[in-house]
Amino acid sequence: MPTWLRTTLGILLVLFGLVWFLQGISVLPGTFMRGSTLWTVIGAVVSIAGLFVLGVLRQKPRV
Repeated sequence: MPTWLRTTLGILLVLFGLVWFLQGISVLPGTFMRGSTLWTVIGAVVSIAGLFVLGVLRQKPRV
């Protein structure tokens, strides 16, 4: 997978996860996700997955 694609995917995962997390803990207004523990957990997991994808990019390829 190209580096630019992994970077984009990682950033999108972190951003979406952060929005879902903040809606889950009732910081962001507006949707059915507001105040839901399920969306808080999903948001945290997706954000961590995005950070993992971005962290893998920092590793040098093994030869």
